Amino acid sequence: MEIGASLAQLELFASDPSSLSAFYASTFRLSIGRELVILPGEGGQLRRASFRFGRPSNFEAQRLVLQARGVETIEQSPDRFTVRDPEGRMITFLAPAEAAPAHLQNALCARLQHFGVRTPDPEALADFYVEQLGFIVSDRVLDEEGRLTAAFLRTDAEHHAMAIFRAPMVRFDHFSFETGDWTQLRDWADHMASVGVDLAWGIGRHGPGNDTFLMVKDMDGNMGEISSDLEVCAPDRPAGVWPHRPQTLNQWGVAIMRS
Repeated sequence: MEIGASLAQLELFASDPSSLSAFYASTFRLSIGRELVILPGEGGQLRRASFRFGRPSNFEAQRLVLQARGVETIEQSPDRFTVRDPEGRMITFLAPAEAAPAHLQNALCARLQHFGVRTPDPEALADFYVEQLGFIVSDRVLDEEGRLTAAFLRTDAEHHAMAIFRAPMVRFDHFSFETGDWTQLRDWADHMASVGVDLAWGIGRHGPGNDTFLMVKDMDGNMGEISSDLEVCAPDRPAGVWPHRPQTLNQWGVAIMRS
């Protein structure tokens, strides 16, 4: 059963915070500090991902489960608690908000939906999020030797709130904002063109999640994604297995292969 939380905010380190903030204010029309916090530090690294629960009972249940499993809490208050993953990222769990944040009231609306990271040891990282934090595997990608090259993990009914990719280094990969439908994805592509930013990947369709998407790349090498129509999973959906090949990551053509 899913833990009942959804991604609420990311904190990214940046080599030049002001330039990165300006980039995402232009491309994603973000008010920096709400869904995305940008801090000075080593570019391409994620400091924190925060997940907000929809129900107080699920929030308290998660706190008790993590205590029972012996997961160390490094920050704690009545409305939040934080743990650290094996690669040093902070994962914060938030109590339900009194009211959902308002989004831009125009055709270019999108909400923060998921993020991805790269690691040389995807098995160990995925095991932590599944066995310790209670995330659920929606799909795995395996190479010809049966080794994990990608894992897509969910915290609510949507296909994934986090993606883990095998790569030579530990770093941030991408974040994704979910828009309403295919037409709005087209409008976002037009918007990127209007602000002079080329698409780095897409428009395409992922295999795991079955969503259509586009991505742009920032000056630190992070990718920002707009996607639409991400799969919604039944609670008893079995984990899928996909082969490690370009068509898995993009059914329509060229893929960015992390390993």
